[in-house]
Amino acid sequence: MNRWKTVIVALAVTLPSGVLPAAALPAGVLPTGALPAAAARSAAPPIENGETQPVYSRADALTETVFVEVAGVDSDADGRPDRVAVDIMRPKETASGLKVPVVMEASPYYAGGNDVPNHVVDLDGSDPAGMEYRRNKFNDLRDEMFGVDGSDVNRAAAPPFRGYYDNYFVPRGYAIALVENLGSGRATGCPTTGLDNETAGPKAAIDWLNGRARGFDAAGNEIRADWSTGNVGMIGVSYNGTLPNAVAATGVEGLKAIVPIAAISSWYDYYRANGGVLAPGGYQGEDADVLARYVLTRENAEQTCGALMDRIEKDQDRVTGDYSDFWDRRNYLNDVRKVRAAVFLVHGLNDWNVKTKQAVQWWDALAKRNVPRKIWLHQGAHFNPFSFAGRNAEWLRQLHRWFDFHLYGLRNGIMDEPQADVESGPGQWAQHASWPLPGTRDARLHLAAGKDGRNGTLGTDRPRGRHTVESFVDQSARTAEQLAENAEATDPNRLAYLSAPLARDARLSGTPEVEVRAAFKGGRSPYLTALLVDYGTDARAYGDVVYGDNQVCYGQGVPGDTGCARLAEHATVTAPYKIITRGWLDVRNRDSASKTELLREGRFYDFRFDLQPNDYVVKAGHRIGVVLVSTDRDFTLRLPPGTGVSVDPGSSSVTLPVVGGRFALR
Repeated sequence: MNRWKTVIVALAVTLPSGVLPAAALPAGVLPTGALPAAAARSAAPPIENGETQPVYSRADALTETVFVEVAGVDSDADGRPDRVAVDIMRPKETASGLKVPVVMEASPYYAGGNDVPNHVVDLDGSDPAGMEYRRNKFNDLRDEMFGVDGSDVNRAAAPPFRGYYDNYFVPRGYAIALVENLGSGRATGCPTTGLDNETAGPKAAIDWLNGRARGFDAAGNEIRADWSTGNVGMIGVSYNGTLPNAVAATGVEGLKAIVPIAAISSWYDYYRANGGVLAPGGYQGEDADVLARYVLTRENAEQTCGALMDRIEKDQDRVTGDYSDFWDRRNYLNDVRKVRAAVFLVHGLNDWNVKTKQAVQWWDALAKRNVPRKIWLHQGAHFNPFSFAGRNAEWLRQLHRWFDFHLYGLRNGIMDEPQADVESGPGQWAQHASWPLPGTRDARLHLAAGKDGRNGTLGTDRPRGRHTVESFVDQSARTAEQLAENAEATDPNRLAYLSAPLARDARLSGTPEVEVRAAFKGGRSPYLTALLVDYGTDARAYGDVVYGDNQVCYGQGVPGDTGCARLAEHATVTAPYKIITRGWLDVRNRDSASKTELLREGRFYDFRFDLQPNDYVVKAGHRIGVVLVSTDRDFTLRLPPGTGVSVDPGSSSVTLPVVGGRFALR
């Protein structure tokens, strides 16, 4: 069975106040409330400099597989509770009384994926089979999610625990638990792309680790986690990072901390945007049903879950793109008030698969509720921060101390450090007190029509005099990058508005928003797409990386699992422009993502919508551009060309989150 391991996070044992009197606690250990009697008998790993030390043997670690019953969930309708398969590695000392916390990763990907065709997006009939979009998602994302280790063992034949964090955390007194989630591999049940039955799988594993659920070995004998302190932490990348968000939103007791990396907070915002059908970057035509079928790798898959897959396909609604009960049940923001775990959020600023809105809306919701939290924003795409060559040691330092603090109760100062680590350019990291960066204020820039056959302008002053209407005609053959690349020339298929060259660097930090007064006429495309562009030649990161040949060893190795990894550097491209961010609106959803309202042809409406959040430095001498198009070839549906879009730039603007506000743009 195919197995890969991602970054894992630790849950630590909290020393009970009854073990040692306060005066006798080791240096750096916080007295805390009492744990269950079993935990009270636990001995903590040695602590130096506020950190747990690698004193346990990875080579001698114990492994087992437990099938945990998901009480009250029967998603495959076989009359029995669903089960998840949990592979566990723990220090051998747990067999003789040592109690340890658990680092958990839950995933539907351990058994690989099926070959599933994506939906047709060329609705003009140019690609009726949709074969252009048929790609193996897991193969594409594997290295980005799990990194490149230093062994030459074939990944497809790899056993569980091959990767990074067993080598690092097991020696430091943690157990590792990999949860094969519902509908995949050895689990039962059916996948549903974000529904609560999927959340219930790893939640049940946490319950089992706390004595609240039943677990069995392959022979059917009941097994108890008598070695567990009950403290659990979850971590993962992509889907594996989304499940920690979902489980945290249940408020399950025992989940102390999560590390969601490139994770989803609302599935609607993964497959839709402001009422429009939208693709994850690189996977045109994918939708909730495609992903569910992709991870449906259990036995008797189609026979057991086929009808449910068909229902997902129908209910997801690729016609209107409206927010509905289907999507509301897959929105973890609805239950953010229940989150009790500390959150260490990580996201790539060039991630167009799981877009930055997923991280930022989760971050903002957590901030409103004062959830203990940290954030890393990097210049990569859908990527594991462990794999950055220039940041690997710092990542391990913070990750280790984060969980030692929250789960071992060690006074190591991690929560006194700046809350945000942000990479503003390739390799240019800095720490900040919070995010968006302190001093960030909205700066509104107004669009103005072009003169003498030139593109329009963008400035802090509202244009005066009579408004001039400008127009473009939608097409679906060229990409947004092709439409935006020439800052000087006008184009019949887009409108562009450029600022004057900046006198100084301008730092954007947060979520831009556009307001466009426009009318639609003819054609079939309902999309209005806004691109925010940095015009000026520079070497920039776009999300691609290059792995080096040298290995860095980070933990204890065993035969076939060296405890070493090849790390990556950003691959930069020197170009005269970069699309900083973009946003989309189905204009029929101008008032609500939940309600489609037809437009009157030729009538002007005021459209307002958000762009994807970002943190970006526009350098002195560069110009900021706003480019308006309709179809965004790599993301939206592609309807027959010919829609005419008329824009009143004098009544249109873009609001940017700028450190220093509008004065920083003068």
